[in-house]
Amino acid sequence: MGRTVEGHARSDRPPGRTAEAAQRTAAVEERVRKLGEILSDALAIDVHGTDLQTLKRAPRRAPPTTSPSDLQPHPGPVWEAFVPHPPGRFRWWGAERRYNRRLACAEDRFAEAIERHWASEESRRERVARALRDQLEQQRRLDEATAEQHARIDAYQRAVENRDRTAVSRYFQKALERVAEPLDFPRRRRVGYVPESTLLAVEWDLPDVSVVPAEASYRYDRSLDAVLAVPRPEKELRLLYQQLVAQIALRALHLIFGSDRYGVVDTVVFNGMVESVDLPTGQTVRPCLITLRATREQFKALVLDQLDPVACVRHYFSAEVSRHPEELQPVEPVLEFDLADPRTIEAVDVISEIDSRPNLLELSPESFEHLVQNLLTRMGLETRLFRRGTDGGIDCVAYDPRPITGGKFVVQAKLWTRTVPPSAVRDLFGTVLDAGATKGILITTSGFGPTSYQFATGKPLQLIDGTALLSLCHHHKIPARIIRRAS
Repeated sequence: MGRTVEGHARSDRPPGRTAEAAQRTAAVEERVRKLGEILSDALAIDVHGTDLQTLKRAPRRAPPTTSPSDLQPHPGPVWEAFVPHPPGRFRWWGAERRYNRRLACAEDRFAEAIERHWASEESRRERVARALRDQLEQQRRLDEATAEQHARIDAYQRAVENRDRTAVSRYFQKALERVAEPLDFPRRRRVGYVPESTLLAVEWDLPDVSVVPAEASYRYDRSLDAVLAVPRPEKELRLLYQQLVAQIALRALHLIFGSDRYGVVDTVVFNGMVESVDLPTGQTVRPCLITLRATREQFKALVLDQLDPVACVRHYFSAEVSRHPEELQPVEPVLEFDLADPRTIEAVDVISEIDSRPNLLELSPESFEHLVQNLLTRMGLETRLFRRGTDGGIDCVAYDPRPITGGKFVVQAKLWTRTVPPSAVRDLFGTVLDAGATKGILITTSGFGPTSYQFATGKPLQLIDGTALLSLCHHHKIPARIIRRAS
């Protein structure tokens, strides 16, 4: 018995639906492959930073305003064109008189033509002179605009080279904004420079876990005559996402250190954020899913095309990585971005030369002690055992009464203008161990070098430089500024 038309149609479906399942599986696998090549794709691009001199506009020439027909003198009238033909050999009576009249008329016309030509030439010369004056004025304005733009670029470059907070932040903000991202990746990133510590803080928005395909593959179900998704195991989904986040962090370090054409960044703090909605409250939240601190020397030792990104950020940089990113479980940033945000610092210091806030560098040790104690109290810590050090520093033990995250903190504050040496950070760590403290906090009015940050990585130490100190004072409404007077 032959097949019905419907039977033929159903028999044709499996190969077509099977091919559809294979195509959709291939698309998922291609997506996973591309997510796994985020870092390698970045390594294939030469990163050298922007030479600010290349931003200078080339000199522009004012276009000519003189009509081409006015550039050359116009030919004047020629007498030969006016002179009448003289009488022939055989002259009729009165021919000479008539010729003389024609000659006189020709002379009059020639004189009028000469006069008109002179007037025309005078008008032409005036037009040319006026056009040249206009062109010269336009050229002067163009030259002034070019010189002003070049001066701005030179001033900007000097500011970057001199490690100006705003200029360096702007330089790297522009550099990172030019980074191409997949269409479904967020593009928001913020940059803040801390000149006291030659540190660049970066807050980078990450895609959420949904960027990783939840389907491992597709298959055709003959009984349902449908293409069904094969779900990806949760463990594999989490590992793929952690791999992606680690790649993004390492790529950011690669881009930042590679873009540092002027050698102004020694340390980078990377905070990877995800913007999402907290389902119980419906409010927008921005948990930090990865945070790390890296020095230039640490990063130079990496062979980026051979390492395991997750192992690198976890063990080499001692990064804090969310163990459950799919649940938006946050980690505590090694440095809150607000403590380095140039907009916050500018707001604090906008009238620093004329306001009444105390300059911390001009405080006595006793006044500095009171300020630090006031700050710690407003931060929710209970201070004990204040002891003033011989180096102008202040030591105390503070207690955070909060459960789980609280504990006993050893706090040291340095009223210094010079960079805090690594030995002070090592001494603080020894004090933390001797005191059995939960954390050590070193506060200074100056800054830290990359060696100090490298030593503090992975240890219960928090380094607060002058910029972060001012930001904390501003946040807790304590009037303060840091002005280094010229000696």
